[in-house]
Amino acid sequence: MTPRTRLQITAAAPDPALLDLPWDVPLADWPAERLAALPRGISRHTVRFARLSGRVVAIKEIGETVAYREYELLRQLSRLDVPSVEPVGVITGRTAPDGEPLEAVLITQHLRFSLPYRALFSQALRPDTATRLIDALAVLLVRLHLVGFYWGDVSLSNTLFRRDAETFAAYLVDAETGDLHDELTPGQRGYDLEVARVNIIGELMDLQAGEFLDEDVDAVAIGDALAERYEELWSALTSSESFGLNERWRVQARIERLNDLGFDVGELDITTDIDGTTVRIQPKVVDAGHHSRRLMRLTGLDVQENQARRLLNDLDQFVAAMDRQNDDETFVAHDWLTEVFEPAVRAVPRDLRPKLEPAQLYHELLDHRWFLSEAQKRDVPMREAVKSYTKDILPTRPDEESVLGVSAADLREDADVVPNRD
Repeated sequence: MTPRTRLQITAAAPDPALLDLPWDVPLADWPAERLAALPRGISRHTVRFARLSGRVVAIKEIGETVAYREYELLRQLSRLDVPSVEPVGVITGRTAPDGEPLEAVLITQHLRFSLPYRALFSQALRPDTATRLIDALAVLLVRLHLVGFYWGDVSLSNTLFRRDAETFAAYLVDAETGDLHDELTPGQRGYDLEVARVNIIGELMDLQAGEFLDEDVDAVAIGDALAERYEELWSALTSSESFGLNERWRVQARIERLNDLGFDVGELDITTDIDGTTVRIQPKVVDAGHHSRRLMRLTGLDVQENQARRLLNDLDQFVAAMDRQNDDETFVAHDWLTEVFEPAVRAVPRDLRPKLEPAQLYHELLDHRWFLSEAQKRDVPMREAVKSYTKDILPTRPDEESVLGVSAADLREDADVVPNRD
């Protein structure tokens, strides 16, 4: 009999509860009572969700060297504030009771309210869902490339999505093939983009074959749209612009355009030509999250970018309605939070709140109030809108914190092993 090796846990903040999980059992054979019934996306490896100290973690069986490498990459991406899953740790030295070695595992924090793309398409969503997912993925890919991260296997399968008002926000969930550089070459960016285009076309065609997506949807056109959206955004964030000395207002105009896209400009490279008649500007440091940072500063709410944009618009309407344009915005924002936002969310019955995160819930309440007001030709109060929404709309919504709109069994047949696309 092969002698048993010692279990080794590598984690920034080790949780003693990790020792209670059955590491001597192959992940595919873990008992149901240890697992959280969440749908899994497509993966080349065995992946399971488990409950750990009141939270849910994702556990992936993978080779030891690759597990450590991906763990470190995810830690670096987290420090760079790039949307990605949070690494928890790596466990090696696993052996079965008969001494048979078992693969190492990478453990990551489950991203609450996130949805694999297949679970999204199992719901009754708007026809342009695929386009909105592609837009979110393009933004994520640009953000990764800006910090020098080469993904290597961009796809919907390697991404999780969270609702962000009427759009989605994308998060990297698999960094196995990635690499971090000081700066990417145009060739590296172009290869990543082409891999993304080809993978996405294949994934959408697979959805069509499974009757999750209308067959009239042009998968190739959507894949091409990803490349177009990426190039437009990359150009807006990185291209240089020249103008005359008498047009210096264009510096602020460029900054405002980037703010409208949801990015802050941390540093601009401003140069003049030899005779001093032309100015050239180029963003050097660009950080995503302009609106979410402003909302966080004003209210303490930590939300997605488009949710923040919607909530800030509602705050602006509150300022106008209360005629408080000349008041300190921090004080006004506090009053909006305590008098408008929080009462609306608290008015939703407690058992229905886990269906959506609070910012998304409030966004949908605003939409519902608008539809009611249009239909009834009057300004419907928020309290009345909440009552209608929680009676007629919210109970039919899937619980996105725990169920995500599809049972784990629905995705289990093809969730665990997929041929390598390389």
